[in-house]
Amino acid sequence: MLRLRGEHSYLRALEPSDLEFLYELENNPEVWEISGTTTPYSRHTLQKYLDNAHRDIYEVKQLRLCIVNLEHRLIGFIDLFEFDPRHRRAGLGIVILEDRDRNRGLGAEAISLICRYAFSALELHQLYAHVLEDNLASIRLFRKMGFETTGTRKEWILSGGVYKNELLFQKINR
Repeated sequence: MLRLRGEHSYLRALEPSDLEFLYELENNPEVWEISGTTTPYSRHTLQKYLDNAHRDIYEVKQLRLCIVNLEHRLIGFIDLFEFDPRHRRAGLGIVILEDRDRNRGLGAEAISLICRYAFSALELHQLYAHVLEDNLASIRLFRKMGFETTGTRKEWILSGGVYKNELLFQKINR
């Protein structure tokens, strides 16, 4: 049986009780730059999202899991998106909301768990991630987890009146 539990955290499905955390995260302008969000989400809209979160990845082409520490406190999300079963690939996104939970190995453990799930249970050939070139912590994290930088999208994201380059990272299951 494939377990989504590590030494310091585990991944689980979204629950109705995650509404307030999801509301806080999705309405945090600091993460809008990476999520492409431009306007706030209502609790009603996010509740409808949670009501449908149980749908199968093969149907909706995405999967969001909660990253939970061993004290059972929700600290972030990890997503598979643009799931393409024909070409056996998916995008990978991760966000840990609070600074106090960052740089403690929890993100690395979550990526390790989702990679194991994606490559084993979903039989994917590769995962990819998009990271802004000034997000040094995420660049270090993805490199540490065996992702390779394979491309740069020049002036891809407009943020605060400045265009930023976006790096493409890939991890191929060999």
